[in-house]
Amino acid sequence: MSPSVVVFDIGGVLVEWQPHLAWADVFDNRGEIEAFMARIDFAARNHRADAGARFAELAAELDDPADARLLADYVPRYPLTVPRAIEGTWALLDRLTARGVPVHAITNWSAETWPRGLTVHPRLGSAFGVTVVSGQEGVAKPDPRIFRTLCDRAGVAPAECLFIDDGPQNVDGARAVGMDSVRFTSPEALERELAERGLL
Repeated sequence: MSPSVVVFDIGGVLVEWQPHLAWADVFDNRGEIEAFMARIDFAARNHRADAGARFAELAAELDDPADARLLADYVPRYPLTVPRAIEGTWALLDRLTARGVPVHAITNWSAETWPRGLTVHPRLGSAFGVTVVSGQEGVAKPDPRIFRTLCDRAGVAPAECLFIDDGPQNVDGARAVGMDSVRFTSPEALERELAERGLL
């Protein structure tokens, strides 16, 4: 079955996400920011937030009070981390919509930071038929449950969906539940993938 529905990831596909920018005015250089993020294992803690944890709780786990304050400050500073839309992908989404192709979204995004992201990119709140935000669901990609949640709410079968994500583990997760899936590398490459499937 050729896919007839397109499901987008958001961060890294439709908007840039650069978490280090949350602390760009706190540290002297990028290296110091990256050292801080490595010290607190930001990637793992952020994934827990994507799955429903709150940043205040994650910060409270840290032994160093200064590090804890910096992590807790991530939520109010979040808009700094999503500075730009990836316009080429938005243009493809607009073309899909113009052709009547249903478009939905599954995003690993904290329930706390999602509303703040919408203040920078309000179109994310209206661009999709169904949007599944991991932090609101308490489950994150690549867990199969989040893909099934999208299908249930959108009233579609996995085999009808083409899922687009920049994370290889999430692409694999979508395939495991029966979705066609491509790893996003650029709008130009995505355009070719969509054309090959007859979606553009």
